[in-house]
Amino acid sequence: MAQFDTEYQRLEASYSDSPPGEEDLLVHVAEGSKSPWHHIENLDLFFSRVYNLHQKNGFTCMLIGEIFELMQFLFVVAFTTFLVSCVDYDILFANKMVNHSLHPTEPVKVTLPDAFLPAQVCSARIQENGSLITILVIAGVFWIHRLIKFIYNICCYWEIHSFYLHALRIPMSALPYCTWQEVQARIVQTQKEHQICIHKRELTELDIYHRILRFQNYMVALVNKSLLPLRFRLPGLGEVVFFTRGLKYNFELILFWGPGSLFLNEWSLKPEYKRGGQRLELAQRLSHRILWIGIANFLLCPLILIWQILYAFFSYAEVLKREPGALGARCWSLYGRCYLRHFNELEHELQSRLNRGYKPASKYMNCFLSPLLTLLAKNGAFFAGSILAVLIALTIYDEDVLAVEHVLTTVTLLGVTVTVCRSFIPDQHMVFCPEQLLRVILAHIHYMPDHWQGNAHRSQTRDEFAQLFQYKAVFILEELLSPIVTPLILIFCLRPRALEIIDFFRNFTVEVVGVGDTCSFAQMDVRQHGHPQWLSGGQTEASVYQQAEDGKTELSLMHFAITNPGWQPPRESTAFLGFLKEQVQRDGAAAGLAPGGLLPENALFTSIQSLQSESEPLSLIANVVAGSSCRGPPLSRDLQGSRHRAEVASALRSFSPLQPGQAPQGRAPCTMTGSGVDARTASSGSSVWEGQLQSLVLSEYASTEMSLHALYMHQIPAQCPGLPLTSLGCPWEDGQRMGSRHQDILSPSQRRARRMSCPHRCTRYRQGRRGFPCSRMEATAALPTVCLP
Repeated sequence: MAQFDTEYQRLEASYSDSPPGEEDLLVHVAEGSKSPWHHIENLDLFFSRVYNLHQKNGFTCMLIGEIFELMQFLFVVAFTTFLVSCVDYDILFANKMVNHSLHPTEPVKVTLPDAFLPAQVCSARIQENGSLITILVIAGVFWIHRLIKFIYNICCYWEIHSFYLHALRIPMSALPYCTWQEVQARIVQTQKEHQICIHKRELTELDIYHRILRFQNYMVALVNKSLLPLRFRLPGLGEVVFFTRGLKYNFELILFWGPGSLFLNEWSLKPEYKRGGQRLELAQRLSHRILWIGIANFLLCPLILIWQILYAFFSYAEVLKREPGALGARCWSLYGRCYLRHFNELEHELQSRLNRGYKPASKYMNCFLSPLLTLLAKNGAFFAGSILAVLIALTIYDEDVLAVEHVLTTVTLLGVTVTVCRSFIPDQHMVFCPEQLLRVILAHIHYMPDHWQGNAHRSQTRDEFAQLFQYKAVFILEELLSPIVTPLILIFCLRPRALEIIDFFRNFTVEVVGVGDTCSFAQMDVRQHGHPQWLSGGQTEASVYQQAEDGKTELSLMHFAITNPGWQPPRESTAFLGFLKEQVQRDGAAAGLAPGGLLPENALFTSIQSLQSESEPLSLIANVVAGSSCRGPPLSRDLQGSRHRAEVASALRSFSPLQPGQAPQGRAPCTMTGSGVDARTASSGSSVWEGQLQSLVLSEYASTEMSLHALYMHQIPAQCPGLPLTSLGCPWEDGQRMGSRHQDILSPSQRRARRMSCPHRCTRYRQGRRGFPCSRMEATAALPTVCLP
């Protein structure tokens, strides 16, 4: 990494969100006309609190939630102390006889208070236990710290509460029913009235996202460039991923906000980290800091481990009693959430995507149940169920059976065994179709390694996907092991990467006017960080070191443009979106001319309409995924990929624009793929959307459009991983032709002649990244003819 050495630099005006001439603008407002929200110094913290209050559904809900969190900590500590020191377990387990009756011959009846020790005895036992006293003192100090922080946060959030009421004019009762886009639009308008940021006349959606997600964007980039030590090869287990909340907390503590971190404040990197002259000294300093934090984690390991065990027990014991198979369920891992996250994607947007992909992901993983494990589970359920049935029958016949020692325990354990065994028995009506399921998953999560396509049925693909979608039991186990493993990772794995981390923050930090220092990847600039395999080959100037992996820049740009339709992207981003629009139109037109077109013209509108009905909606994505495998004779992998890409393009063309005054013909307007009326920004009085396209429907509309674009774009590198599509002569357009600055405008025949005479166009990127050259003839055959103008 050190080979690519650049200096930190202020972002040029052409890449910033400021209008021309406002790069160094400092807005002056007369003293008497200043509002309470004029020139907020720490906008990062302010916008984060505005977002948090929105996500927590208002001030009252947030206040009660914080109070209950304090009470939970107090309850766990107090209840654990009571169980350790104030319970006579001999009486509770009937090892000691207690008789309250005056007549010894009367039957003994033990009550629960009999097992509680007197207050004096309990207090004495606590005072005699030195280790318990130490733990209670530390817990008390921590709780008082949290209480002080709670009081401070309440005062700060009261100001945010006033901001919602008076500046944004949103009452707390209406806040749970307002989308974040509505709140954000009002913040943009409030800037014009109150000048909450004095360095710019106008705020954009990207400015707000940058301030809320400044450090999160850095984390996404660090994971994308594989700079954090998260993958390990263990004997007998192979490659494993370990990323827990405790480890993430330590990463953020070291890099962003802890004592001696790389940042001077929330919005500015320290000056010494912006220059390359002291990189070795800074790396040594960072290495020492990581060492000391690792040692601190090691010393605090016993306390943190005890807390993790207690909290996990109190959190999951009742769930396991109610649903014994809950540990067999799956959840998105913390590594998966970071790997799948777009640049500039808020938490609720990410959660919405992952929630949509949960069911198909569960079905996909269930396709790989081991036949041997299924056989053992069936027989285990049979034997345990047989014994359980006999005990239940005996209990029904005579309830005194429950009085026999360990009978109730046996019944409980047998019930849990039966439930767990049934979770490993697949549905006998399930159809094994991993390829289709993986495409549905891709439509929602948007990211997938290239080598998964066509290999969804292999155990290797399943194991790699399990790193993103892990068992709940594995998640709990990793969190319990985190206090032990985290110090080892910090000391032995993160320290050797100190120099690479220093270089990363210097090379990939830019100053944006009115925002401060941000991760350059978060600019979503295809020229600086685009990848030639993802339609950026004609404009990107990025080296291999600068390229974002897995199409992160292109897909993030696409997602942000669709989520925020009012945002005006920079010139290069506009060119990329325009080129993609033209490419979709070409591929979709070719699919429409082919025999047996994919979808009726009003399929999208039917899908959106069905969201308002009580029945299950017609899934446009499901139709696209099923189209490739249900139509026509079997084809080779390359031809099947070409057909699938054309079918997705045909579906995207169903997002056709409505011109002003045009009556709807059963279609939804386009947001990005056309230049008509934007469904998500249409007025509430529009006859097209009135009564149907409410906030939920508009969200589904945007999600469907992004899902189709993700499917479409993943087909491009899959058909020829080494060939940038723009080198085949596809123009960059946005209403007018915008060719590369370093290429002449050629006719189609000239472009074909140049392509046939330049074999390195196919191999240069493939060899640079993976070392697998792709021949010129393979590249040409892999791409559909509609890409050749």
